[in-house]
Parts: sequence; structure tokens; C-alpha cells
Amino acid sequence: MKKYLLIFTLMILNTGISSAQENPAELKKLEFELREDLVNHILPFWSDKMTDNKNGGFYGRIDGFNKLYPDAVRGGILNARILWTFSASFRVIKDSSYFKVAGHAFDYILDKFIDRKFGGAFLSVTAEGEPADVRKQTYTQAFFIYALSEYYLATGDSLALDEAKKIFQCVEKHCFDSANNGYFEVYSRDWEKTDDLLIGEKDKNDQKTMNTHLHLLEAYTNLYRAWPDKIVASRLKNLIELFTRKIIDQKTGHLIVFLNEKWESTSTLNSYGHDIEASWLLNESANVLGDAGLIAQVRRLSIQMVHAAEEGLQPDGSLIYEKDIATGHANTNRDWWPQAEAITAFVKAYKLTGDKTYLSKALKCWKYVDEKMVDHRNGEWFNSISEKGEVNKHGDKAGFWKCPYHNSRMCLEMISTH
Repeated sequence: MKKYLLIFTLMILNTGISSAQENPAELKKLEFELREDLVNHILPFWSDKMTDNKNGGFYGRIDGFNKLYPDAVRGGILNARILWTFSASFRVIKDSSYFKVAGHAFDYILDKFIDRKFGGAFLSVTAEGEPADVRKQTYTQAFFIYALSEYYLATGDSLALDEAKKIFQCVEKHCFDSANNGYFEVYSRDWEKTDDLLIGEKDKNDQKTMNTHLHLLEAYTNLYRAWPDKIVASRLKNLIELFTRKIIDQKTGHLIVFLNEKWESTSTLNSYGHDIEASWLLNESANVLGDAGLIAQVRRLSIQMVHAAEEGLQPDGSLIYEKDIATGHANTNRDWWPQAEAITAFVKAYKLTGDKTYLSKALKCWKYVDEKMVDHRNGEWFNSISEKGEVNKHGDKAGFWKCPYHNSRMCLEMISTH
């Protein structure tokens, strides 16, 4: 029965895909422009301006005025995302210069970020490469799994996969809530759970976050690509089901941003960027896992989540950050990463359904980004644009959170599916 359900599901999916595979001229133009943005604006910024050839690795910060801070602390999330970006770029584009940068990132991570005593990876190191913040954040561990597995997929280096497996095992051993399911947030260096707040939680009742589970989802998906082990499959399936049963509001299609230990909502936020990002990541995870029942369920939810995110879509094509539904207050900034995820998700929705309305929205969002957010002179994208169209130069161009991951992934998704 499962075999026939899978065949039926794939027939449904292929119906939408086949109608979209006409690949109209505007989509070809978008793919060309995104490739140009990647190879001319995004990747050179990081390889030329952020590489530290003295201390190794990458500098910790460049501000919106393009000022370099060579002594800034170096975040694990940033370094893992750099490794993912250049590994994926090498895998897709086959440019040896990207292989070199990825190798530089890989060597630095193994030497400076991996905790050889207690396992896992540090939150940050100093400019000299000494441990700075030695806490173990589940979110951070996810990005190291994601990046190391991508480096393995790009290069075949088994050491990278071994390290990804070790971090996966640490997360499963220390971070998993065996009583209520899911994963807790922050731990000490030796894996004692803490109530520290690191990614927007308001108080200690916010025991579980959508954000951490979303990035564990993408990390475990990539790990499963590299290592199709039954344990990884079971944990990935569990994450998908946590989204379908606990994290996605079935009525609205929005993600529940913060939850308590027992999966009760502690949040009144609608995060449009995360809604749109999760819409395609969840669909990708179900397809990689190959579970017919989940594929059918997630396909429906994926489109529902796109529609939920569209509540934040603006007439100029941009996507605002979030809205507090309790107060009605909206953060109307156009941050860089929701725009990248919106473009990706709208193209994915178009290819899934054949509905060119989604493609039109992707094109309009890219027009906004290209005209207002891409720094055509100095490279990369600006951090955010205000509602009035003003560039926020006080936001980092590169930093603990500002990285080449969302926008490079957007470009690579378009290139790799051409």
C-alpha cells in the first residue's frame, strides 16, 4: 500500500512540476541574475574581505560602513555558515577557488571550534582562536552538522562526515527531551542544561524554539543525504512530525515561535521570514526522507505556510520581518534574510504547483533586493532596509548573525535546479 501511495504522491507532485518546467524566459533571467549576484557580489566579499590569513579562519565583523573589526569575536554560527556556503558553491559550480575557501574554513573549525574534551562546538572564539563563549547552543550545533555534512558531500572528505556524526550524537544524547520530545536550547560546556536566552526568548518558559527545530531539520536533512542511516532517518522523521503536529498552527499556517516544555505556545509573534523559509525546507526534508505519507501532508502545509507568510508581503515585493498579533505592532524592516527566503520559497511554490503567481512574487521581491539591498559597489547585501527605503548601515555587513548563507543558498537553489 505504501508503494502505491508513494507513486500516487509523486504523480501529484509531478503534475505541478511538469507544468512549471516550461521554464519561462523570466525564470531563466532570474536564474542568470542570481548566479551573477552570487559569483560577483556575495562570494568575493567573503573570500576577499573576510579571510584572515594571519590568524586563520575569518574575521568576526564588518559593519554597514564596510569597516573591518579584526579583533571582533568570531561566532560559531558565522563560521559554520561560511563553510556551508563555500562547500555548496564548490559542489554546484565546481570552481576550485571555492574549494580552497571551504578548506580554509574546515581546517579552522576543526582546530578552533570543536571541543575535543566534551564534544560539540563552541559558541564563539576570540580573534586569536581561543575559546570565548564555551556554551553549547543546540542551534549552533545544528549549523556545524549542516556545514560539515555539506563539506563531505562537496569533497568526499570522510573526516568531515565523522565530525558531523559526533555532533549529531552529542545533540541526541544531551539536548533531546525524552519526556516530551523535541530539543532544549542551551547547555554549559560540559552539557548541563541552562536557562540562558540566546535567540529571542523572553523568559525561561520559552523552553523550545521553532528556530532551533527548523535548523536541526535542515541539518539532519543534509546529514541524511551524506549518511543515510536509519537512526538519522528516524530523528529526521520525528522533526518533520513535530512541525506538522506541534510547531505549525494548523488553523493559520504560521509557525509558533516559542513554546514551553510541553509544547504549549508562549509566543504571540508571526515571523514571516521563518514561515516562508520553513515552507520549502519542510517540503525538501520530506522528499529527502522519501516517506510518502509525509510528502503528501507536507506539500499541503507548504503552500498553506506560503500563504501565511504573504500577510507580511508589501506592495513593493518585499517581506517585513514580523508582527505581534497581541499588540498589532509590526516590525516593518526589510531584513536581508527574509527576502532571500521569500524568493526561494516563491520559486519552489511555482515549481510545485505551476501557478505563475508565485513566480511573479519571486521576481518582484528580487527586483526590490537588487535595487535596494545588494551593495553593487562593495559587495554582499546590506543588513536591512527601513519602511522608508533607507539602508540600515548600523547593521553588520558581516557578523555573528550576518553571513553568506541565506542569500547564497537562494542563488544556489536556483542554479542547481536549472
